[in-house]
Amino acid sequence: MSEPRTVILLGSARNPGNTYHLAQALADKLQASLVDLSRYQIKPFDYTFHNQDDDFPGLIREVLTYERIILASPIYWYAPSGSMKIFMDRLSDLLKIDKPLGRQLRSKRAAVLSTGSDEIPADCFEQMFKLSFAYLGMQYEGMLYASCDEDFILEQHAKAINDFCRRLHAG
Repeated sequence: MSEPRTVILLGSARNPGNTYHLAQALADKLQASLVDLSRYQIKPFDYTFHNQDDDFPGLIREVLTYERIILASPIYWYAPSGSMKIFMDRLSDLLKIDKPLGRQLRSKRAAVLSTGSDEIPADCFEQMFKLSFAYLGMQYEGMLYASCDEDFILEQHAKAINDFCRRLHAG
């Protein structure tokens, strides 16, 4: 069985920061595409859908060509970055005005990458992703977290990255 085509969506306010380096290390291991959300103009969710002239519709169509979608965000106050939260909020477009496109999420695998200064992440951070993926019908494959007191040092996280890759391959 071949490895699923994977895209990593990076939502960070500091590139190249710790989350970028973790995402790049995983992208190299998985031969995944790395997409930086900061390069896109994505407007917040709008109940009247006057936001359709931004980059989200084109980006989500591209993302849906992959079998596995990994969301990468640093932890800010127990939550994802603003750009990641806006991206996730915009998935509501697929539930309201583009349901055929939204149904394509049901066949996708999903995972989370994150960095933060805490030894272990607060449960509420991962829970938000798990519940969202379950609601969308996506197969959740887990989270890779790297505690970074200062800078990301690959050697300190290489084993966790390798273990995460093995779990993804086994899933």
